[in-house]
Amino acid sequence: MLSGFKKFILRGNVVDLAVGIVVGAAFTSLVNSLVKDLFTPLIAALFRAPDFSSLSFTLNGSKFLYGTFLNTVISFLIVSSTVYFFVVLPLNKLTAKGEKKPTTKVCPECATSISIKAKRCPNCTSILEKK
Repeated sequence: MLSGFKKFILRGNVVDLAVGIVVGAAFTSLVNSLVKDLFTPLIAALFRAPDFSSLSFTLNGSKFLYGTFLNTVISFLIVSSTVYFFVVLPLNKLTAKGEKKPTTKVCPECATSISIKAKRCPNCTSILEKK
């Protein structure tokens, strides 16, 4: 029974998932700190209102706390833009630099590998379409 559990735990995907969760939790606290400690005070300074949670209205005796919702929306927008601009864009640029552009293509007539710049196949002499 314990050997089966040991096999399950030591499988690659379980360990990878565990590492991903731990790194994700650490990254979440980093992004939340960046938003809470840097961006939220900046927005508070611009709008002269550090917190919108006190905003509300009453309708038929029911109190609607739209300020809390507004805080949540603003926090979501800040977190998502922070992740996009500080993680996604740099990683996309980094992976784009690592990708090699193809230098050859396949002739549609004779299936020979030829230079990507070729206008005519050197083997079968067929004229190649520009792509």
